[in-house]
Amino acid sequence: MLHAEDAEEGAAPPVSVEPARALMPSPLGALGVELRGSAVSLVRFDPAGAELETFIPLHRLDGEDLFDEIFGRLSEYFAGARRKLELELDLGPCDAGNAQIRRVLEETARIPYGRTRTYKVLAEAASVPEGASRVEEILCGNPLPILIPCHRAVAHPAQIGAYVGGTERKRWLLDLEQRGTELI
Repeated sequence: MLHAEDAEEGAAPPVSVEPARALMPSPLGALGVELRGSAVSLVRFDPAGAELETFIPLHRLDGEDLFDEIFGRLSEYFAGARRKLELELDLGPCDAGNAQIRRVLEETARIPYGRTRTYKVLAEAASVPEGASRVEEILCGNPLPILIPCHRAVAHPAQIGAYVGGTERKRWLLDLEQRGTELI
């Protein structure tokens, strides 16, 4: 489900799609979500200042079926009723020319619901010679938190490590998923 806008040599450049942005409330604070076409290209925790003004509040959206679907799935996830969001994701220019970032994000996307992997394990799986610290750095820049579940990547089994949305949000997400696995 991850894809980047890769142009083949000699092919016409990809058509630029103007992003659409919407803001939704969540248990973790406001979430800014950006779409390029039908793919989610950005999730931002508590956008502020000038950036906040680029997002349309959820209550002002009318007839935006795709945003309704995305926000419905996120709401189900936050309620513990959904484990897989199954959304099309667009990494777009965030990893243009950087295969290492893409590999780390793809490995992170494979971490199952309710489970964790250490930065070291992810570094090995994604062939990151700089190791765990580089993986943590990459994940702290994850443009699609929650959707690419970097909250499931931890420093050590007993130490959660950093998170793009802050450690309190990371702990909340890990606790949510742990409760969800206890119900099985």
